[in-house]
Amino acid sequence: MNPTPLVRRRSLSGSLGLGEKLFASADERRFADAIERGLEQVEQGLAEQFGYADDLADTTSRYLFEAGGKRIRPTLALLTAQLGQGTTDDVLTGAKAVEITHLASLYHDDVMDDADLRRGVPSAQTVWGNTVAILTGDLLFARAASLVAELGPETVKLQAQTFERLCLGQLHETIGPRDDEDAVTHYIQVLADKTGSLIAAAAEIGVLHSGAPQEFRPAVTEFGERIGVAFQLIDDIIDLSAETGQTGKNAGTDLRAGVPTLPLIHLRREAQTDAASADLLARIEQSAADESDAGGAAFAAAIAELRDHAVTAQTRAEAQRWADDAVAALAPLPEGPVKKALTKFAEAVVTRSN
Repeated sequence: MNPTPLVRRRSLSGSLGLGEKLFASADERRFADAIERGLEQVEQGLAEQFGYADDLADTTSRYLFEAGGKRIRPTLALLTAQLGQGTTDDVLTGAKAVEITHLASLYHDDVMDDADLRRGVPSAQTVWGNTVAILTGDLLFARAASLVAELGPETVKLQAQTFERLCLGQLHETIGPRDDEDAVTHYIQVLADKTGSLIAAAAEIGVLHSGAPQEFRPAVTEFGERIGVAFQLIDDIIDLSAETGQTGKNAGTDLRAGVPTLPLIHLRREAQTDAASADLLARIEQSAADESDAGGAAFAAAIAELRDHAVTAQTRAEAQRWADDAVAALAPLPEGPVKKALTKFAEAVVTRSN
């Protein structure tokens, strides 16, 4: 039985944080229903794409897909497609490709970060080891490339450029800023490459393959990149959350793994001139390396203190600026449900808790 329009709109609300009030008029309800029907098709198509004849590949590749996810990237592709002919077959193919690319990157990220949890379940590298997790990510990147090949050379090039940026972002995050490079500037570029690029590609694919006016492409691309940075900055704050059930990760997972986050980068700057910040930074670094029960308790206490520190509020303000800039980039789009939904999504990004 197909979901009712109300259920569809609730599903869209769950994906992008959009409230029911957005869909007040008949036109907006039809718009929401079109997105939800597309999401149902994407979800069904993803389930088929994760099928492999090899039993091990079938199991490992489905693992994170079946753990859930917000499906933000395919939803954005479906949204921007409404600027043209709507959910065409090529839009659906592109939406599946960007989500598979995203999932592939998660397998690799968890190896790089030595993460224990992902989406509330043990990470793939925890279950099968680093080599299997890396190879599963590679399999999914290959599957995404096969889908993109159906969409023509322009989209193949877009996917290749996006994949290059994903790799560069991870590389620069791993190496860290140069001695003469501003740490915050370096970090924001890492976020733009690792997160913003793929969200931007998703938004661009919706325009490219729906027959929408091509002059909209720069606007949705800039929106996607900027909202991706905002999204990841909020993730930095969520990483400090004690609510593991909501986040699907342990508090301070990124910090324990040595992954830089903006609150910590700001704290390091504060520590140069503020004794209390220097003390907090030392306690975070010392307890992060201590795997004993006492070390775990000390780390949890230090993370709670960082969560309430001014540098975390500063990070939230930075995320708000990127979200505001994302909305400003939408100025060339016509007034209507697409622009309204993207604007509401930007607002939801900076208030989310998971």
